Amino acid sequence: MALTGREHWKKIWVGSAGNMVEWFDWFVYASFATYFAGAFFPDDNPTAQLMNTAGIFAVGFFMRPVGGWLLGRIADRRGRKTALTLTVTLMSLSALLIAFAPTYAVAGYGGAAVLLVARLLQGLSVGGEYAASATYLTEASAPERRGFASSFQYVSMTAGQILGLGLQIILQRTLSDDALHSWGWRIPFVVGALGAAVVFYLRRAMLETEVYEEAASGEERGTMRALWRHRREAFLVIALTMGGTVAYYTYTTYLTKYLSNSAGLSKETATLVSFTALIVFACLQPLAGRLSDRVGRRPLLITFAVGSTFLTVPIMTMLGHVGSFWPALGLALLALVVVTGYTSINACVKAELFPTGVRALGVALPYAIANALFGGTAEYVALWFKDAGIESGFSWYVAGCAAVSLVVYVTMRETRDLDLNRVGSGRARSPRRGSHPETTREHGGGMCQTAPVLSFAMIIGSRRAGPQ
Repeated sequence: MALTGREHWKKIWVGSAGNMVEWFDWFVYASFATYFAGAFFPDDNPTAQLMNTAGIFAVGFFMRPVGGWLLGRIADRRGRKTALTLTVTLMSLSALLIAFAPTYAVAGYGGAAVLLVARLLQGLSVGGEYAASATYLTEASAPERRGFASSFQYVSMTAGQILGLGLQIILQRTLSDDALHSWGWRIPFVVGALGAAVVFYLRRAMLETEVYEEAASGEERGTMRALWRHRREAFLVIALTMGGTVAYYTYTTYLTKYLSNSAGLSKETATLVSFTALIVFACLQPLAGRLSDRVGRRPLLITFAVGSTFLTVPIMTMLGHVGSFWPALGLALLALVVVTGYTSINACVKAELFPTGVRALGVALPYAIANALFGGTAEYVALWFKDAGIESGFSWYVAGCAAVSLVVYVTMRETRDLDLNRVGSGRARSPRRGSHPETTREHGGGMCQTAPVLSFAMIIGSRRAGPQ
């Protein structure tokens, strides 16, 4: 049974603190790209510079499936603690590489090559961090508080980005623009490397989850063969992630650039808008996570998908024409409130689909694939539309991705009441009072109730299944 009280919160704190540093290092690349883009590429076309740095940013995402497979396997076979310690070590190394990478003026494209290697290491690290962290936070929680506890994953992820933006604001106000473009952009990567070293020390003393320790060991723990037996759940993770990850990266990592390059706001104002909006966004996560413990995961996911499908185009259109701080902040907050329906609970939903022996790998690999295809490319796709002169096309792209995920949310089963110790065994915990029995039985780890869109259901394998 999951721990409660002081030890329970200690597990959540240590897992979240490491996640915060991981995502600080991951996101400062995006938030400081406007300053270091000219350091690694020729300066004849600013948009081309951003596209090059965005391309390297996307390459990091394509390394995430490798990290998801490797570190997910380690998390399932050696423990969540071992994997989480390794991910933060890799992140510290990658941050140091970026901090000391030579510029184009010094080494030509050699500096860009160092940048590329660093992003590959970051992708490897984050590919395992998400799943290990999601699994750890979900398993360390009491069954009736899994949504609340796992919401701290995005609290910590957002906190990492808030710290990065906060540091950017400080540097913008203490250094000249020339100094920021020349050497000031290196500071956050040094800070990230030092923070990772501190978290490495904390994670060495962290406790393993009881769910993992009580699970039966076996040779197939964390193997692709074991994951293949849960391939329907794996395809479901890809499909339900698609809309959420595109929307999340649109309104977080890309928002500052969009407000600066398209709306015409100053870099300082655009950064402040993102910083303020993300603080509110982080505060919303536990509230929405707790709500999901009461009403279920599907209502929140469906609310997100409906809102994102129908509001993305008008929100992005208005954001592209804002002329000051307050209208931009209001629209950004509206968008992030909608996205909260996905971010607050997606970690526990995915973890609840798989049995303990393949849970980390089952979350890591399909989630990383979805992020590589959709999340990591969101910024690059947006800049491509802008460079092609049809910037509004990106808004329709985001809305379309959300619409696809909406089909999945509507047809998937509720996962709130599944017993993590018995997922995949055909047994379930007793229904909580007020729950409908159809939502508390295990059907292949929480798969779809119906398949109204048959062609899509065939792709994700979401046919109605009986107890296994």
